[in-house]
Amino acid sequence: MKILQVMAGDDNGGAETFFLDAIKAVAETEHMQSVITRANNDYKVDQIKQRNIPLKEAVFSNFFRYPTQKIIKNTIEEFKPDIVHHYMGRAGSYAVPGIHVNIGWYGGYYNPERFKHCNHHVAVTQDIADHIVKQGVREENVHVLHIYAEFKKAQPLNRAEFDTPDNVPVLLSLSRLHTKKGLDVLLNAMMQLPEAYLWIAGSGPLERELKQQTKSLNIENRVRFLGWRNDREALLETCDICVFPSRYEPFGAVVIEAWATEKPLVTAKAAGPKAYVQNEENGLIVEIDDVDALAHAIRRVIDDKELRENIIKNGKKDYDENFTKEVFKRNVIELYNRIL
Repeated sequence: MKILQVMAGDDNGGAETFFLDAIKAVAETEHMQSVITRANNDYKVDQIKQRNIPLKEAVFSNFFRYPTQKIIKNTIEEFKPDIVHHYMGRAGSYAVPGIHVNIGWYGGYYNPERFKHCNHHVAVTQDIADHIVKQGVREENVHVLHIYAEFKKAQPLNRAEFDTPDNVPVLLSLSRLHTKKGLDVLLNAMMQLPEAYLWIAGSGPLERELKQQTKSLNIENRVRFLGWRNDREALLETCDICVFPSRYEPFGAVVIEAWATEKPLVTAKAAGPKAYVQNEENGLIVEIDDVDALAHAIRRVIDDKELRENIIKNGKKDYDENFTKEVFKRNVIELYNRIL
């Protein structure tokens, strides 16, 4: 089987991370791949090239579409894929009808009109799949395919490099610096957790505003802005609690990343986490924008060893059963075979 993987994507982000993860997983099967994407992330490009997967770079402009259309058309003619898998709406809008099967991938509640030339539609959660069907797509052409997380055991980072003592609780938030991510709520919650330090690993438009908030709250001595990182395994290995306060999150890879690395998870009730996190079973889940509830949940994890160990154990169980690379490889190849 030949699969052409297509994505525009931002420099960094959860969907962009999964695009690369999907390519890496399929590369471990007998099937052939080719990739078309933006050259906006050196790490992504390097990882694809390391696996000897043919890669073509495209701009994916909304205004000057012809250059990217030509690259996609020529690649289809040369590679002759059985499946062209388009990740997110920008790539989906470039789908070319043909004898191949076009798939549109939804990491959120996108408008199916952007995937109008796609034969099949793949959602990361059942709720997103239901949304696609409600928009008029035939149910038999809509499928759920969970993402996965793979983390090899990493060495913990030296906390001193981040001006963080060894004997304090370290909270980790893996997140873009965007309003949707609720980091302002987490910073406010830090006022009730005077012994805790917070590491925020991500980049985005709110960096200046969030840094100003830490100054206004007088907590800048306990908050570290790390920028976008490619060593998520090491960060998770080093932290004590993974905190995910998003207001809007269709799925949220951070949930399964915390489970995979056996870190206790505290999350807000955005749609994705709410579908998978059971309170006090595999994590603690609180109302969106509730500063006091978020602070209280983090406090419980810090203070209650039995609770902490229980949500770690059950989170790892859910990960092993549903969100490993091996599970994903089996599911994605089954999906491809089923729709051909």
